[in-house]
Amino acid sequence: MMNCDNFPRSFPPQKQDVQPGIEEKMNPKPIYKDDSIIGANKLKGKVAVITGGDSGIGRAVSIAFAREGAKVAIIYLNEHEDANKTKAEIENMNGECLMIPGDIGDPVFCASAITQVINKFKTINILVNNAAEQHVSNSLEEITNEQFERTFKTNVYGPFYLTREALKYLKKGDCIINTTSITAYKGNKKLIDYSMTKGALTTFTRSLALNLAGRGIRVNAVAPGPVWTPLIPSSDNPEAVSQFGVQNPSGRAGQPVELAESYVFLASDVASYINGETIHVNGGEITNS
Repeated sequence: MMNCDNFPRSFPPQKQDVQPGIEEKMNPKPIYKDDSIIGANKLKGKVAVITGGDSGIGRAVSIAFAREGAKVAIIYLNEHEDANKTKAEIENMNGECLMIPGDIGDPVFCASAITQVINKFKTINILVNNAAEQHVSNSLEEITNEQFERTFKTNVYGPFYLTREALKYLKKGDCIINTTSITAYKGNKKLIDYSMTKGALTTFTRSLALNLAGRGIRVNAVAPGPVWTPLIPSSDNPEAVSQFGVQNPSGRAGQPVELAESYVFLASDVASYINGETIHVNGGEITNS
């Protein structure tokens, strides 16, 4: 059994200059797996596409899905070292992993990525729209047109493009899981544009669930609170990073491994009557959702 009491409650000051950040450069590195969990073939025979699957929450979900028998395709921007480590973890469990680098803000790439998955695995059963970027800004005036457009392209356009392509292959019994955020429900004064995108993704989840219900395709979401991922040191100043998560009711940031099983649950057949819903994994924050 994983001992959460040993999880870090603060972090050394650190800064990465490029989004979405490199997990291998973080100190301490995020906790992304729990070796005490024994797979039960909950996703046996299924094919999952996971954006941002190279690191952070995406890595934890990719490994958890593979442990449950899924074949995994991870889509990531350019963090090849992180992606290779995720692939190695999956292959160490005798799983299969396809790596697809590229920018999900580009609809041409999204179409190509889905085609690569079909060429490799012949089908798609689960799409996890997880990749995101965020930029800390002290005021609305600081948010440039370029930043605003870039954040929306990654966080909203990407899920739209990929979902539209994946729907050519998803069928009854398959599912889509979106990673939203506590910021969609509580806001964040320094993450205005990011919070906007997560609000859009929350509404996308609810609306698409209604739209696809007749086709038997479920659409749900997971809304993390503060979680220790490469996005944190790559988007905030070192002092803020050192205090990340300490204001949470639990007194600490979450670790990616603590979210993975919620995705496994939503992807599995036991969640067959759950649609259009959001699981809040946030350490006790009240969201009034």
